[in-house]
Amino acid sequence: MKSVRFKFLPALLMFAVFLSGCSGEAEKVAEKPAPVHIEDGDECHVCGMAITPFPGPKGEVITEKEQTVHKFCSTRDMFAWVLQPENVMRKHTLYVHDMSQTEWASPDDAALIDAREAVYVVGSERKGAMGQTLASFSTESAAHDFMMEHGGEMLQYDAITLEHLNTEMPAGDMHSDMQR
Repeated sequence: MKSVRFKFLPALLMFAVFLSGCSGEAEKVAEKPAPVHIEDGDECHVCGMAITPFPGPKGEVITEKEQTVHKFCSTRDMFAWVLQPENVMRKHTLYVHDMSQTEWASPDDAALIDAREAVYVVGSERKGAMGQTLASFSTESAAHDFMMEHGGEMLQYDAITLEHLNTEMPAGDMHSDMQR
């Protein structure tokens, strides 16, 4: 009887090694890519504007399959791209600036956070590259404090729709606040 047990032991060990190898591969695939620094000269994937000269939170999308990095001059433009029918169901990695950790005038890329976990203030008086923008924060309390000072409405990532982007700013006013 003992010889029968030991006969299958090598096969069981090989199967265990095979399974552990599979789980290691799954972990590598599931690893989230790190944000990429926004450089001077980078242009917005949606509007083509330079990104760094403008105030307010920026956005970044890393495509799931190709790992292509798309950078955006504002959270507004990032959401405009992400919410398009061809992109909305994809599992891209998304980053935005945590505005409680950086200056509005010139956001620091060290403050990039997962956009799906951020809390947003929509419709505040603060302007970004495209006029009205979505102020992004890592905590509800920071978003609430910003909202109390600058107005707007607090929303979670999943609650943001194209209507939030389209109703906050008349099309003709896109750059009027930036020129004043």
